[in-house]
Parts: sequence; C-alpha cells; structure tokens
Amino acid sequence: MKRIDPKPTMARWDEDRFQRVRREVLAAWPTGAEVDLDEAAAYHRVMAPEKNTASVLRKARSEGRTLVQPRAGVADIEPQIALLERLRAAGADLLPTTVDSYTRECRYGDAERGLAQSREAGRSLLNGLPAVNHGVRGCRRIVDAVDAPLFARTASPDCRLTLEIMYAGGYSSCTAGPVVFSLGYAKNYPLERAIDAWQYSYRMMGAYHERGVTVSIEHYLPISTMVPQSTSMACVILDSLIAAAQGVCDITLGIGQQCHLVQDAAALRAFPTLGRHYLEKFGFTGVELSTVMSQWMGGFPSDEGQAFGVICMAAMAGYLGDVTYMISKSPHEATGVPTPEANAHGVSASKMVLRMLADQQFAPAAEIAAEQSIIEAEVRAIVDRALELGEGDAALGAIRAIEAGVIDVPFSPHRSNANRALPARDWRGAVRLAEFGSVPIPEAIREFHRAELARRTAGRAPRAAWELLLADVNAISEGVLLPG
Repeated sequence: MKRIDPKPTMARWDEDRFQRVRREVLAAWPTGAEVDLDEAAAYHRVMAPEKNTASVLRKARSEGRTLVQPRAGVADIEPQIALLERLRAAGADLLPTTVDSYTRECRYGDAERGLAQSREAGRSLLNGLPAVNHGVRGCRRIVDAVDAPLFARTASPDCRLTLEIMYAGGYSSCTAGPVVFSLGYAKNYPLERAIDAWQYSYRMMGAYHERGVTVSIEHYLPISTMVPQSTSMACVILDSLIAAAQGVCDITLGIGQQCHLVQDAAALRAFPTLGRHYLEKFGFTGVELSTVMSQWMGGFPSDEGQAFGVICMAAMAGYLGDVTYMISKSPHEATGVPTPEANAHGVSASKMVLRMLADQQFAPAAEIAAEQSIIEAEVRAIVDRALELGEGDAALGAIRAIEAGVIDVPFSPHRSNANRALPARDWRGAVRLAEFGSVPIPEAIREFHRAELARRTAGRAPRAAWELLLADVNAISEGVLLPG
C-alpha cells in the first residue's frame, strides 16, 4: 500500500494522481474493467431528469415538498427490482440500494460466494446488493427498470470501486463521508486513510460534473442516537468541505432524529445556513445544498402501533424543519430485517403525515428559533476550532479535532475518538451534554445545558450521568421519551 502523507490536505487531487490511483481501484475486481467514465457520463446525460437525484431534489426544494426514501437491499438483481417497485408503489420518491456488508469491506470474493448461495437458496442471504459483483451491466438493469432516482446506500471508509461501478451503472447519489463513516463504523481504520479514499471518490464525482452530469452525495453521522446534533453537524460540515474541494457540487446535509420535535426541526433549519457559511468561506459558491433526516436510529418499540408513532413523529419533525427528504423506517425495526411490506408501510405512513401537513402552513415556533440559535453557536464553535487546529484545512482539522476531543462522538467505536463527552436528555427530552470533555461549547451555553439537565433531576434522588444516559438510550424502545 502506498504511503499516505502524514499531513493530509483538502487540496484537489491533480489528474495524474487520480488516474494513477484509478487504475489500481478498477483492477481490484474483474467488473472494474466495465467502467468507462466518458461512456458512463454519456449514459447519464440521456437519462430523464426525473431519474437524477440532484434534479429531483432541486425541484422538491423549489416546491417546498419533503421527499421520502426507505432503506432496502437484497442480493440479486430481479428481487432488488421487485423490492424497489413495491416501495415506489407505496410512495417512495428516491429509491435505495443498500450495499451488503462484504462489499462495504471490499471483500468481493466473500460477496460472490454469498450471491451464489443466495441464488441456490432462492432468497437473499446477504444484507444488501453486492454491486461490485453485479458490475455496471447489472446496475443498469436496475436503473432501466425503475422511474425514480437510485441511491447507493453504503457506509465504509473505502467505497471507491463500489461507487465507480454504481455511478457508471446509472446511480446518481450515494451516502458518503470519511469522518462520518470512520466515527460511525470503523475502529482501527486510520482517518487519514479514509480521507484519502474518499477524496478519490469525490474527485471521481467531480469528474462526472466536468462531463455535464451532476451526481449527489449525502453526509450524515450514522451514530445518531443521543449524539448532540451540533456534534454530528460539525462532522458533516467538515466532510462537505473535503468533498467540495474535489469538485462535488450537490451535497445533502443530514441529521438523525432524536425524537424531540423542537430540537430536530431547529437542527434541520440551521443546517443550510451553516453549510453555506463554511462552503462560501472556502470559495465553494456553486454547491447546491439539501437536507435529510434519518428517522430514529435507536431501539424501536416492538409494538407496531408504537413504532408507527415514532415514524409519524419523524415526519412531523421533518416538516417543521423544512427537510428536503427523510430516510424512513419500518414498524418491524425491533424484530429484525423488515419485510418489503413493512418497509412500504413505513413509507406510506410518513407520506400520509406529510400530505396532511402540507396545506397547514405552520409558522416556525419561537422555541425552534431559540434552539436553532443554540445549535448554530455550538456548531460554529466546534468547526472553527477544528479549522484552527488544521491550520485552515478541513482534512487536517478533522483529524486533529478528533484526536484532541474537540469532536467527540458518544458511542463511536473509533480508536481516535475520546469518548469523554456524555449526553443525556433534559427535562423536556432535548439532548444536552452532561459532561463536555474537550468539546468547545461556549460557557454560556454550557450553563444552559447544566440548568436544563438540573430541572430534570430536581427533587429526585441523585443519578450519575451515565445512569441517565443508559435510561435514555432504552426509553423509546420501551414506549416513552423520558424514562420515569
């Protein structure tokens, strides 16, 4: 493996570096030989605008509509097409293809065996589509069979070959991010290597844009349960700066639902302002921004009625936050991998709430505006400190900020994460920090966190911060927001 510069930079890769690495990436599995960037761009250019994610998101923003996308993926092509057709019939606006775990780890031989075993068993034995094994031609069979944009949902520090094949196959968007995926999923994968791998993928997407095709990315921290919104938003902003530097021009900024209506809506409303501020600070003025909220990523109630309540609450928060689209969940989240019907029901429930709200024209509440100002101040403090540590470079700043505990994601498995910041819900159910670690929250806002948490425990027996957190993590699966 080639040596990585010990002082990473967000600077755009030159063409020689990109092409040199690209030869190595495409040679990692035989289907890499199917990728031709110029031919793929031509394939995209003749597709209907209704099948391009950036085009559909732009239209939704202009019309003030919120779109819905579920998560779903199976091993083989025809079952994946049937699954997407069912979700589309339920109202899904953006169609997903979740990539299997072997492919996310670049274990294409294991994915090939899993695909063969799935075919032999007559059902999917993989938890997603092994897109690299199916190749460009396989992906295009899916693209040609549906009438909506296709979204590659993968989550790994290294998705280079997967995204080469899926974008060449007609997919027009993906989940992305070296910071969010490293802190969310990886333990021992060095962040500088993840940044290097994702800079390659971002440069590839920039190459599509240079050929007249706008492809999209979605950044959001997959560990969102009880993670303060400002922490996850700071990670997303740094990833977005790294992406824009390589030529990515359509970015979705994402959060995870925390089930507190005001705080979720406030974070969504803050994101475009914050994202635009930092992109323009670095001269990236041509980037289009959308927002996304993933419905609750923690434990779901086993009771289907209660589970639908969580889903509908997310739709309400998304509406109040003027979110561009949301990732829907199913009422079977507590019991395992949802059936196609359960996934469809999650979509239809979300769409029903959004339709009922669409004509009501709620004005943002004063509480949302107040919470938004708090979130914006927290995000700016974290990102500004990260950029200061990085000497003005977002890539270097991300690494140094994580090492210093400035970015500290509760529950992250990554070895560089400090795991000293400790969250808990306050008396109204909003997520605050009970212990700050080295996260540079301004002192006035720290006092606000402490006061709001103190109101929750007033008049009760003292409880350690970790005891509150443990109870809060499990509360929604038990049917409440705040445990007794």
